[in-house]
Amino acid sequence: MSYKVPLLAVLFSFFGIWDLVTLKLKLLPLPYFPGPDKVLYAFVQDWPLLLKCTAYSLRLLFAGYAIGALLGLVTGTLMGWSQRWNYWIGPLLKIIGPIPATAWIPIALVAFPTSFLASVFLIALAVWFPVTVMTSSGIANVRNAFFEVAKTLGGNQKYLIFKVAVPASMPMIFVGLFMGMGTSFLTLIVAEMLGVKAGLGWYINWAQGWAEYAKVYTSLIVIAVMFSSIISLLFKTRDRLLIWQKGLIKW
Repeated sequence: MSYKVPLLAVLFSFFGIWDLVTLKLKLLPLPYFPGPDKVLYAFVQDWPLLLKCTAYSLRLLFAGYAIGALLGLVTGTLMGWSQRWNYWIGPLLKIIGPIPATAWIPIALVAFPTSFLASVFLIALAVWFPVTVMTSSGIANVRNAFFEVAKTLGGNQKYLIFKVAVPASMPMIFVGLFMGMGTSFLTLIVAEMLGVKAGLGWYINWAQGWAEYAKVYTSLIVIAVMFSSIISLLFKTRDRLLIWQKGLIKW
């Protein structure tokens, strides 16, 4: 408690100042800046819809993230291991990668039959780029001594890739996964504003259309909690797999 008291004091002070400048003194214009009572009431009033939207967002996020991470691991491994694959994938990565995934929205909506598949594609594209870059960089920078020892002990090419190169580059791979998670959340919220039937991005757009900004802030709080929880889970997975680096990077 002694460690967390300053943080709790700042948190309660923030709520007090928020209540003071909105509900009490009305220094900020309504309805854009509702008081904390309105935001908390939105949780109580709309929790079934918020729960449904959170489930839809998680389904869409995990579908796109899993596809993008898997493709990024494959292309990153190929680029980091083989100069031939790097020759062909490298230019594609340099052209497509820097373009924000949200810029592909018009093409995705035309190319895919449903808005859900289009959103999955956008999230997968947002995750694919950082995972590919960090995976290829990690594999390309594995020490040659690791491969020489494995070859001396009779390891073939498959063994060198999956038992030496990929495990040795796991710290860099997790950096790409963390970066991909951040870009995937941004893409998720934007993609859900474009035709899906439910989701936190849809909820924000719907609440804004009715000028219910208290519900907008409520959904932002849900997004922050959900993102923080997923990142914490990803860090726990990293600490379990990379036990020798446990605690090196904290969240």
